[in-house]
Amino acid sequence: MYTFSSKLKTFSIILMALGLLGIGYGFLNAPKDIQEVEKILAAESHGGHGEATHEAAEPAHEAHAEGKKEHAQVGAADEHTEHLNHVLHQLQNKPWSALYVACIFFLLLSMGVLAFYAIQQVAQAGWSPVLFRVMQGITAYLPVGSVIFFILLILCGLHFNHMFVWLGEGVTDPNSHNYDAIIANKSGYLNFPFWIVRAAIFLIGWNLYRYYSRKNCLAQDEANDDLFYKKNFKLSAGFLVFFIVSESIMSWDWIMSIDPHWFSTLFGWYVFASFFVSGITTIALVAVYLKSKGYLEHVNTSHIHDVAKFMFGISIFWTYLWFSQFMLIWYANIPEEVTYFVTRIQLYNLPFFGAVVMNFVFPLLILIGTDFKRISWVIVMAGVVILLGHYIDFFNMIMPGTVGDKWFIGVPEIASLLFFLGLFIYVVFTALTKAPLLPKRNPFIEESKHFHY
Repeated sequence: MYTFSSKLKTFSIILMALGLLGIGYGFLNAPKDIQEVEKILAAESHGGHGEATHEAAEPAHEAHAEGKKEHAQVGAADEHTEHLNHVLHQLQNKPWSALYVACIFFLLLSMGVLAFYAIQQVAQAGWSPVLFRVMQGITAYLPVGSVIFFILLILCGLHFNHMFVWLGEGVTDPNSHNYDAIIANKSGYLNFPFWIVRAAIFLIGWNLYRYYSRKNCLAQDEANDDLFYKKNFKLSAGFLVFFIVSESIMSWDWIMSIDPHWFSTLFGWYVFASFFVSGITTIALVAVYLKSKGYLEHVNTSHIHDVAKFMFGISIFWTYLWFSQFMLIWYANIPEEVTYFVTRIQLYNLPFFGAVVMNFVFPLLILIGTDFKRISWVIVMAGVVILLGHYIDFFNMIMPGTVGDKWFIGVPEIASLLFFLGLFIYVVFTALTKAPLLPKRNPFIEESKHFHY
């Protein structure tokens, strides 16, 4: 049985405490009104150029011209106020968006592990059963992450933030100043009741599979036949059908709808590739850590090599989808589609192309060699870069639609990442102490124990 070390437990608690302090600081430091926004913008521009003062100082030569000028000034004042309100929403969104990015990243990371586990069950893979309890430990985060994420979605619907513009007041009302014809046309699908019900169905469905598959796996250890294994096979097959449908819809609902004027038919696969490789990478990192502490005696370099091959292969798959989505939209140059990438290239240049380097170039150079896939420190180094790269990938998907050009990786972003990392470590390694790390009655366990090539 695994024992959660006091050092690692203390480390996870410290991460959560620091994260909570930073998250609180982010919310307290967010501007409350447009007066604070004006001060922030004035500080950023170092006083500006005084254009309005210069304009106001010009003399008026005739009454008609003065009237036109006053009308223009009123219009400019309204436009300026609207701009300040827009910036206010962006700056208020910043701590919410940081929390959202970190929350959905770790939630979907655990989902990636759950999907990988289900695939191993259905494929009746002979190499991976010695890692099943590692996978089950990682997916123990799913219930905790689901509750936090669902609460976040409800708070979005209650207008605690302005992350989803289609949830804004008046966007579907033709008589409203905020009316948006494109969003109004999608209101049959993008409305809060239907949106939150879909979210509940997906999260409950994923967690039910996670609960019953683990229950069957543990029951199999005490069984005299393979009944529970066969139950898991059927359950996993059904789950994968549900998962592939729910995953696509989830990616539209929770990420793509942040930019409701934009759409991509590849987006569901793209999001899947991102969190799937993140999940597989986490399996490798946890396995290497446990192995270094004297656990997982039957896990050898061949098992680690196979997980690293998946890390490499899915990284290439992610790159293929990234390039396909980008190239087709960029080449077609349809305004309502290409705007998505123009925004990211102009305002998020470093994280946008940095994610490609971290998620493609680095894994390609490090993991392409067979020998490197068997070296623990190489796996750890590559794994850390891949996880950070895909966190930035989720950052790129979410932040431009919520904070626009007001982004920077500051206290809220770092604190949110630390909090969810600490929570993830605490939940996962606590779950690993609840059951033996070897599923001894799995029909393929002997094959897995002696897996070498």
